[in-house]
Amino acid sequence: MSLQEITARITQAETTAGRPAGSVKLIAVSKVQPNDRVQAVLQDGHRCFGENRVQEALGKWPGFIEQFSEVDLHLIGPLQTNKARQAMELFSSIHSVDRPKLARTLARLTQETGTCPDLFLQVNTGEEQQKAGVLPAEADDFIAECRGLDLPVQGLMCIPPVDEEPALHFALLAKIAGRNGLAGLSMGMSSDFEQAIALGATHVRVGSAIFGDRIKPQE
Repeated sequence: MSLQEITARITQAETTAGRPAGSVKLIAVSKVQPNDRVQAVLQDGHRCFGENRVQEALGKWPGFIEQFSEVDLHLIGPLQTNKARQAMELFSSIHSVDRPKLARTLARLTQETGTCPDLFLQVNTGEEQQKAGVLPAEADDFIAECRGLDLPVQGLMCIPPVDEEPALHFALLAKIAGRNGLAGLSMGMSSDFEQAIALGATHVRVGSAIFGDRIKPQE
């Protein structure tokens, strides 16, 4: 599916939901995609991309950032504290702030450098043991803690369980954000981004629908 088709579907979903055109940001998830595919999307004029791993992004994006202006890079995967400084230097937004230790590290580095990317706090809406993020019952306290650290918390992020209705999780995330006065909602992927937009998503993360299936690295 072309970038233009995805963009048109997002615009239609905004209209259907009674939301202004352009209120949803499309993050093209370029993780594990070959550079030629990423370059093609850049040449089509898209500038907002998502990566899962700091090391992979460091190997891919500095060259593209030199070649293309106004690249808007989002970290959507887990962040280790020892990679936090590199992440803050490369990414304009981090969507996976999932624990107090990471929040404190980001706050310390912000004090040192005077700058910080926009932050989204990850909520484990499905309460899955294998998945990162704070539990819904702990989200209000975590939001308050991050605000107390003067971190630029823009919103919340979730990844619904694969075997459950995603709309239930999108609605839960929107409820938590609403009662905490947070406008940003990073939710919705290739298979369900229109549902997410209907429930208030401000950022949708679409990879395979734009780039095609990921190519696994050679062993």
